[in-house]
This record gives sequence, C-alpha cells and structure tokens, in this order.
Amino acid sequence: MRETVAGAASMVTELVADRAAGWDREGRLPDDVVRKLGAAGLLAAQTPEKYGGLGWTSAEGGEFTAHVGSLCGSLRSVLTSQGMAAWAIERLGDPAQAAELLPRLASGDTVAMAFSEPQAGSDLSAITTTVGIDGGTVVLTGHKKWVTGAEYADLLLVVARMAEGGAVVVVPRNSPGVEVRPVADPLGFRAAGHAEVRLDQVRLPLDSVLGGGRQALSLLVTTALTYGRISVAWGCVGLLRACVAATVDHAISREQFGRPLAQHQLIARHLAELWTAEQVATRVCEYASRRWDEHAPDLAAAVILAKYVGAENAVKGVASAVQVLASAGAQDSHVVARAYRDAKLMEVIEGSAEMCQLMLADHVLGGR
Repeated sequence: MRETVAGAASMVTELVADRAAGWDREGRLPDDVVRKLGAAGLLAAQTPEKYGGLGWTSAEGGEFTAHVGSLCGSLRSVLTSQGMAAWAIERLGDPAQAAELLPRLASGDTVAMAFSEPQAGSDLSAITTTVGIDGGTVVLTGHKKWVTGAEYADLLLVVARMAEGGAVVVVPRNSPGVEVRPVADPLGFRAAGHAEVRLDQVRLPLDSVLGGGRQALSLLVTTALTYGRISVAWGCVGLLRACVAATVDHAISREQFGRPLAQHQLIARHLAELWTAEQVATRVCEYASRRWDEHAPDLAAAVILAKYVGAENAVKGVASAVQVLASAGAQDSHVVARAYRDAKLMEVIEGSAEMCQLMLADHVLGGR
C-alpha cells in the first residue's frame, strides 16, 4: 500500500520525539533514524513508483518536508540532500543508471550532493573539480565543501568539470582517494552531517558519470538546485510552524503584570507577525508545488520565489518568536533558538537571498 503523508509524518514524529535538541548539541543524527527513514523510502519520497519509490507529488513531498523541518531542521536537511540527488539521477542519468541507482535510494542507501567549493559558492561556474577519461575509467580530482549529509552518505554525487562542459559523478564514499571531514561547529543544522570532501585521483567506472557527462554546467546545477530550493522553502515553513506552536504555548501560559503575555497588545503583534510569516511562506510553497506537479513553464521562477520568500519570512518570523519567549527561548538547542540559527542559513543555502533577487529580476525583465 502506498504510504500516506499522514502515516509518514506519524512515523517521523515517533522517531524524533523530544530528541532533536540533543542531536543538535551532539552534532549528530542517530544512524538508525537515518537508515529507518531511508529504508521506508522517505528520504526521497518523490522517486517514481516504477523505481520502487513512493511516487509522491511535490505537494505531498512538501508537506512532509515541512513536518520533518518542524521537528528537526538537521533531519530535514538530510532529506533535502537525498531528494535532490535522486531527482538529479532521474533527470540526468540514462535509463540504466536510473534503474540501478534509484531503487537503492528508495530502499535504504544514502546519498549527498556535492556542489560548493572553497572558491565556488554562489558562483558555481567557478568549480575547479575535474573529471577526465583515462582508458576504461574516469578520474575525479577536487575539493568540495559544505556537503550536507556527507557524514551519513553511502554515495556522493559530485558536480565537476568535464572537457568543455560539466558532469555529475556517482562516487561510493569508500572509494580510494575519497576523504570526508566533518565541518566543525556549523552555525545551524548542526546535526546535518555537513562535511568537506577531498577527491584525490579517484578512479571510477565510465558509467559513474550520469548521462555520459559533457552537459552544460549550468544545466546540471539548475536541475538539482530546483529540487533543493523548493525543499528548503518547505523547510522554512516547518521552522515557522514549530515557532508558532512554541510561541503560542508560551504566550498563553506565561504571565506578566497579572495577565498572560498573549493579552498584551505588543506581544499579540508579534504573534500576528509570526503567524502571517508562516501563512505567506506556506502559500508560496503551495503555489510552487502546484507549478511543479503541473510541469508549468514558469516552474523555475515559482521555486525561486518560494525559496526567497520562505527564507525571508523564516528569518523575520523566528526573530519574533525569540522576542516573545525572551530568556525562555534563549537557551541553546531550545526549539526557538535552533530555529533562529537555522533560519539564517536558509537565506544562504541553495542560492543566497541576493542571488534569488537577481534571478527574480531577470525573470521579470525577461517578459518585457
């Protein structure tokens, strides 16, 4: 029977329970949690059923992503990374590669996408990692940084230069020449397994290159990031929903000057702003997911809009939550404190707020 979003959400709620704060402090997700979700197909739930996936729509996947994000931002980050990699394989791989790799990702194997480098962040055209053909193998060399989920990954999908174009290379983590080092003390999503990956003359079979490679680098990056951006946008909704719940509970139960905080007008203003931020983020995400499911021509713009609006509203809304909870929410790893750190990173990852603004401006100008 096809897993429902409600059933999957219940499973994740039980797995996470009240453990997210501890995972954040420790900087590590339990392997059994990651593996259970992977085995249930929930780390890449939009993988088509013909490959053993759940075949969820973007709307279904988005609501599930928001739920996971409301419980644990780090776990949501791993889900985003796996889903982005599965989408890249589906879109860029040849039929044989999709038939071999996607069932693995839908049944338990874990994977992380490696884009950024020390000198290539927003400008991914500056990527220096290279892959070349040497007889019957390919040789991959380079240095990737901020690879989300790499600490938990069985496979790495590495974006590299190949001849005059680009390529996405499937790299088993245990391959000779692969070194994965955790990123120390990240600001947010502290248990998401962020790592830097060094690739020293890694030799792999020719069929490790999705679709044979030599595609336009911009196409490879945009294909994967479109999925990543909508997933991050839904993750922003999750952060906001968690903060709405925590803030309302606090404002009702906490008394100051003889009455509950919620009855003070300036506190009520913060509650209104926080709820508005969540509602606006939800609506743009719902719109983007509809455009995704309809295969609409303006999908890319809708997704960038959702990511931009979601992140901006997350930062503002979570700040309101911290203001209401005050010292009660100022302890590290409290749900609101985690959200405050995590939300700021949402303005940076999968395209910074500034890059989103530029891309949206190009979209508007393109129609004139």
